Amino acid sequence: MTTANQYSKTAPSRADVDALAGVTVVEFGTDWCGYCQGAQPAIGEAFSRHPGTRHLKIEDGPGRPLGRSFKVKLWPTLVFIRDGVEVARVVRPTAATQIDEGFAAAA
Repeated sequence: MTTANQYSKTAPSRADVDALAGVTVVEFGTDWCGYCQGAQPAIGEAFSRHPGTRHLKIEDGPGRPLGRSFKVKLWPTLVFIRDGVEVARVVRPTAATQIDEGFAAAA
């Protein structure tokens, strides 16, 4: 599965995310965020090594319930979830190796 180009303005509910089987990575950020834009090459590189992983790229901000439920404070934040349980989190990655650690924890 390739990474999405833009953050989705619509988000699933927290209950829907918690009900997903297997490994899911929820990436919180915004299209206009410089940190988010700068992290995309590293995110793309890490996901290229894990092509079957579900990747939800969700726009975050004030009043966005999914991001608030995960207590997201900085963008981008990647939350690694296995069978509805958070197993790792990577905030503002600058290298694919940081993201690989999240994948390792989710394996």
